Amino acid sequence: MKTTNNILCVALFVAFGVTAVSFGPKTKTEDSKDMAEDSNDSKFKNTGLEDDTKFAIDAADGGLLEVKLGELAQTNGSLEAVKKFGKSMMDDHSKANDELATLASQKNMTIPLSLSAKNQGRFDELSRKTGKDFDKAYMEWMVKDHQEDIDDFKKEAEKGHDAELKSWAAGKVSVLEHHLQMARETEEAVSNNNGK
Repeated sequence: MKTTNNILCVALFVAFGVTAVSFGPKTKTEDSKDMAEDSNDSKFKNTGLEDDTKFAIDAADGGLLEVKLGELAQTNGSLEAVKKFGKSMMDDHSKANDELATLASQKNMTIPLSLSAKNQGRFDELSRKTGKDFDKAYMEWMVKDHQEDIDDFKKEAEKGHDAELKSWAAGKVSVLEHHLQMARETEEAVSNNNGK
């Protein structure tokens, strides 16, 4: 009889446990970029700064990706030029990220502190590559990404409404143009190396 009671108790416990799990609250991982956008929407709606906050969020998310990919280049890259380029991206974008975080904090703007789902996907895709495959994919992405960044930063510098954010963006254009030049040169080195 005792064994039957124990089995019954275990069966009830398992059934209750499954029920509790099935009907318990669902936890959903929020996208850091979406959370920042929601926060800024409530704070800056109808202020004329909506485009500025969107730029700040995109710049922060992109900057975080640049740093993480630069770190990844140190371990997954094979060509010394790729590793060197990745180190430059880590250093320069870390500094820019810190500046943007300070500026956003002063203006009560929320920016993401972790990668968006989209950029996490990009990182995960590149993290599965190593050696020459990584070098090629990373440098192709860096050329494309910096071309887009230059356009975005120039647009903010010319059309933004927040004077300090406009000034910050304008000051980064020449740095991004230098990064693009470096990326193109490194991509060429990768291409020449892969041809051998």
